[in-house]
Amino acid sequence: MNVSTAIEQRRAVKGFDPDHRMTEAEIDRLMALAALSPTAFNIQNWRFVLVRDPELRKQLRAAAWDQAQVTDASLLIVMTADLKSWDKDPARYWKNTLQPVQDYLVPAIGQYYRDREQVQRDEAMRSCGIAAMTLMLAAKELGYDSCPMDGFDFDAVGKLINLPPDHVISMFVAIGKGAREPFPRGGQLAANEVVIRDRFA
Repeated sequence: MNVSTAIEQRRAVKGFDPDHRMTEAEIDRLMALAALSPTAFNIQNWRFVLVRDPELRKQLRAAAWDQAQVTDASLLIVMTADLKSWDKDPARYWKNTLQPVQDYLVPAIGQYYRDREQVQRDEAMRSCGIAAMTLMLAAKELGYDSCPMDGFDFDAVGKLINLPPDHVISMFVAIGKGAREPFPRGGQLAANEVVIRDRFA
């Protein structure tokens, strides 16, 4: 499947086959592709929580207003990010590059993020959003459907997954075999409404 087809066919599916199981090889492939998603300064701040425990899935479903895809999807990923990844041995993010590149970029990471909590959080959300799209398109190529979700109690989910204090939750991504057709597209806005040439009027 080419990328354009995956983009056109990807939909937010709400009904999954609860009996379907993904193979470990498929899950590993998805995660390997997600880990290729770009992040600023290559800080790789996303952390993918793969929720496999059925009891925990039930608790997360309760925190997500009983949305069935939380328990019925083959794979539930809680997309989180480490807000302080920029400060945790940043040299490792550029260890395979030339020394002049390391000498420039590694100090720049701290200069950019230090004492800028909003920037750290914004970066976390951007990184998780990009990685989530990577996951959903890769899932489509593998023959799976997906659903991005933010309809849940973030604090309750954080407690259930033992979220570290320097991490933040971005969204869920549910992946599995769709059991029913998605709703028709609600209506795409016209290109001239969403595409701005050079500047707003």
